[in-house]
This record gives sequence, structure tokens and C-alpha cells, in this order.
Amino acid sequence: MIVLTKMSKERFLVNHNQIEAIELIPETKLIMMNHDYYLVEETVEQIVQKIVEYNAKVLEIHRQLIVTDKR
Repeated sequence: MIVLTKMSKERFLVNHNQIEAIELIPETKLIMMNHDYYLVEETVEQIVQKIVEYNAKVLEIHRQLIVTDKR
């Protein structure tokens, strides 16, 4: 999940896997798979960067947890 900021300055977490589309109207509008939407302060570039960083962290944690049997 990534942290974003609503136009009202309220911070919230969003499951980035549930984002269906992002519109630039000129605000950034996240449209979710259930067709709810959020207007957020972050740019599309910032959102993409947050998703990339989150996925990299998840992959790194996964790599650290893999146990190899070297018998």
C-alpha cells in the first residue's frame, strides 16, 4: 500500500493493485477498480515512483526470506 494525500490534506493508504486508471484533470484522479475515485495532490510521476519503491521493498523482503538448503 502507498501513502497519498487527498486535496483536503488528509493522508491515506491505497492498495495500488486496485488502481484501474489515473486521470489528469488537472488534479490527479485515481479511479479504483470498484469505480470509487480519489483526487490527490501527488502527480502521476510521484505515484508511479511510490509504487516502484513499494514493489522493490516487497521483492527485497521476499529475497531475504528465501531459505536455501545447501545439503
